[in-house]
Amino acid sequence: MSFAELPATAAWSHRDARSGFEVVHLRQDDDGYRMDGCTTAVEDDQAWFVRYEITVDSGWATRAAHITTRSPIGRHTVLIESDGAGRWLIDGTAAPKLDGCRDVDLESSAMTNMLPVHRLGLPVGGRAAAPAVYVRATDLSVERLEQEYRRAADDGSRQCYEYSAPAFDFACRLIYDASGLVLSYPGIATRVA
Repeated sequence: MSFAELPATAAWSHRDARSGFEVVHLRQDDDGYRMDGCTTAVEDDQAWFVRYEITVDSGWATRAAHITTRSPIGRHTVLIESDGAGRWLIDGTAAPKLDGCRDVDLESSAMTNMLPVHRLGLPVGGRAAAPAVYVRATDLSVERLEQEYRRAADDGSRQCYEYSAPAFDFACRLIYDASGLVLSYPGIATRVA
């Protein structure tokens, strides 16, 4: 399964869970892809932003994420690095609790849900666990998040996936465009550009 070429930019409007916006610039290089983005939001009457730079290798495994946030609780920065085979460093310190994760998932971002879909390349009906390095928006705390993706029947040129994150008792249908970017993330975000 292959996707169309990624656009140079994409944007999402947050919905329901928070008010805000996400913009990302996407670039392919010799070793994979780079995503530079920013999310701004108001959630529970608190304003915050998250700035991220994520690199993935040619197989779409996350190799590094440099993330900065500013919220009412302060400014935080974290550097997350991977060997590409599921072992991680958080600010230079080994994080064995994250062993086996291949993706970074930012609480603040709809864009990061494209990473496992590209990496897994599931056929229609295919299902896979996709544990992720989950990063909270306001303080950048890092935890392991168990997730699962099951590819449902396509809707024309749009790919559909049944997504679940049991820790949050959350499940929904994610809809992706031909380039593998999320168009609709129910309760979270809608693609606007």
